[in-house]
Amino acid sequence: MPPRSPRPTDILDDDDYPAYTMGRAAEMLGAAPAFLRALGENRLITPLRSDGGHRRYSRYQLRIAARARELVDQGTKIEDACRIVILEDQLEEARRINVEYRRAAEQGNPQATEVSR
Repeated sequence: MPPRSPRPTDILDDDDYPAYTMGRAAEMLGAAPAFLRALGENRLITPLRSDGGHRRYSRYQLRIAARARELVDQGTKIEDACRIVILEDQLEEARRINVEYRRAAEQGNPQATEVSR
């Protein structure tokens, strides 16, 4: 039996599915399309491209863009806002990894304590 294709609701629930056009994404953020292009130029988000070459954004990317928008609205330059969001994301990932190492160390996994040194 062939694998079943994803149901439309599965795709809509996927945070990484590129569901939004640039115009719709900009509208949702209350920003101009140029703002989204600037985020791409600063390598904060990289939209996927439709078959016709149009930018498409996921909900995850829009959350990142919204955070950058908050910083820009507070007076931060867009380049700096992108760097801040990237650093915030890296910090969150480091914290998540740290929690995993601590949990493994508490469970007596000697390899976890060696890696965390």
